[in-house]
Amino acid sequence: MQLSVRIAKRLSKSFSLEAEFDAPAGFAMLLGPSGAGKTTLLNCIAGLLRPDAGRIALGERVLFDSASRTNLPVQERKLGYLFQNLALFPHLTIAQNVKYGISHLPAEQRSERMTAMLESFRIAHLVDRKPSEISGGERQRAALARSLVTNPTMLLLDEPLLALDVVTKAKIVDDLRIWNAEHAIPIVYVTHSPQEAYALGERVVVLDAGRVVGRGMPNEVLAAPRHETIAQIVGFENVFDVTVKSVSESQGTMLCQMDGSLTEIDVPLGHVEIGERVRIAIRAGDIIAATERPQHLSARNNFAARIVSIRREGPRVILLIEAGVTFEVHVTPRACDELGLAEGSPVWLVIKSYSCHLVAPRE
Repeated sequence: MQLSVRIAKRLSKSFSLEAEFDAPAGFAMLLGPSGAGKTTLLNCIAGLLRPDAGRIALGERVLFDSASRTNLPVQERKLGYLFQNLALFPHLTIAQNVKYGISHLPAEQRSERMTAMLESFRIAHLVDRKPSEISGGERQRAALARSLVTNPTMLLLDEPLLALDVVTKAKIVDDLRIWNAEHAIPIVYVTHSPQEAYALGERVVVLDAGRVVGRGMPNEVLAAPRHETIAQIVGFENVFDVTVKSVSESQGTMLCQMDGSLTEIDVPLGHVEIGERVRIAIRAGDIIAATERPQHLSARNNFAARIVSIRREGPRVILLIEAGVTFEVHVTPRACDELGLAEGSPVWLVIKSYSCHLVAPRE
């Protein structure tokens, strides 16, 4: 079963949502900065917000269609929606919380479904506890059980595991994967974490300012970003405007001058013209710092530079280095100590051409 979304929704004079994507059975990860429209999109799919135009369908079932004036009520969409705050009823036991969504069923059937769901998420021993009496991970499992006990045809998750540690989160996700291997429904999962998108997602959709700026397989969208927003999400610390000076089709590269400086940089060939301004993104960890001028290297970009500042953050040292423009460079503490790096020290920067990614700028 596949979820198909094509909608437009204006929320204010300054913000509107326009989204189009498909999500087959499995995890579709919805990434984007705060305010990008991720929760608004989930609310439109759920029926909590009515789009101004477009169509939402789950398999052959149309949930919303502005052309035919179809707009199924929330309760008829047959989906599960797990909010970040979980929304468990604090005065009810875990058993009562999970049974709440199936109150229309006979008592025996409610109990059977509730027990099976709690066993699936390994919390059957907590049936008589209240939410305040269990751990955060157990509350997350209870909330998932309540969402899934209704046998939804789709699941929407709005960062429900955000507050959990990595190990607890991984165990819950594994249980959810096992459950979905049997039920095969689309799961639209909002996250800020590219690591989660890589680990979980069969597909990724990236939103920025209400627009889809990337969609596809995680490796296609995140490993080689084509938009500045995606580059920033996955950790490209250096983003620069450059002007194309020359193009070498035979070499597959082009020479660009960095804005505001005389520094020139060799980058992969793009569909651009000489004199055109483009944007490039480079990971701080892909830049090498050397205390002597490099020789006999395959990397085409070597710049004389000067260290502006040094600060340590956990297992890495962050250098700001001036080379006509300011680069952020990450090295290990050991490398920093052995090279004798210090503020004001001269260094050389080394950057491979294919560490530079051409990206579309944010609007």
